[in-house]
Amino acid sequence: PPPLQTLTAPAPFADETSCQCQAPHEKLTVAQARLGTPADRPVRVYADGIFDLFHSGHARALMQAKTLFPNSYLLVGVCSDDLTHKFKGFTVMNETERYEALRHCRYVDEVIRDAPWTLTPEFLEKHKIDFVAHDDIPYSSAGSDDVYKHIKEAGMFVPTQRTEGISTSDIITRIVRDYDVYARRNLQRGYTAKELNVSFINEKKYRFQNQVDKMKEKVKNVEEKSKEFVNKVEEKSHDLIQKWEEKSREFIGNFLELFGPDGAW
Repeated sequence: PPPLQTLTAPAPFADETSCQCQAPHEKLTVAQARLGTPADRPVRVYADGIFDLFHSGHARALMQAKTLFPNSYLLVGVCSDDLTHKFKGFTVMNETERYEALRHCRYVDEVIRDAPWTLTPEFLEKHKIDFVAHDDIPYSSAGSDDVYKHIKEAGMFVPTQRTEGISTSDIITRIVRDYDVYARRNLQRGYTAKELNVSFINEKKYRFQNQVDKMKEKVKNVEEKSKEFVNKVEEKSHDLIQKWEEKSREFIGNFLELFGPDGAW
């Protein structure tokens, strides 16, 4: 197989690249694409999403989309903040941060900013999209039971598998669950209560807890050092006693030789 190309730059944005598909864009079936055809151009696969707090579950889905066919070019659409807040909810990362995260994923060939919520024939034609990759769970939104229904009916849908145990919601849940720990840690690091949206009372409480933890750590260190000192003293005492026991017979014998009834003295 040919050597893998070394990636040295982020993927381009679709509206900034001049790399357009020049070959005639004949309609392909999944079976044809899996044979590696057409030979004169890669199969253009599209995947879209919010990609908030980009994680391994996102990356694995894109890896699957990229490797569905032997020769493929992966375009990834990322929805804007306005569209996401309208149809799904608030995000942790803003749209610029989410666009940039996608550009640095090794499986992504091109990023489409401000991607549409529902894919129109005009959008598919503009970007010369052959297939749309997404997990096969019906995605109900914007008044539709499944926003990919028309893509499936057109034979352009290829399913990917979700990675269990990791999602943006899971990560946010962990942060909410351990909020006190994160707030205290970031106050220690120099963030202000205002930046952390922490009330005056809570700030004092967290700072007090941090001081208590520091005192506990000091006490623990002192206790450990004390134990270490006592252990060393005990070891030395044991050594002395053992040496005395080993030498006691010799000491007594020498004493008797000098001071006993038949001793030299």
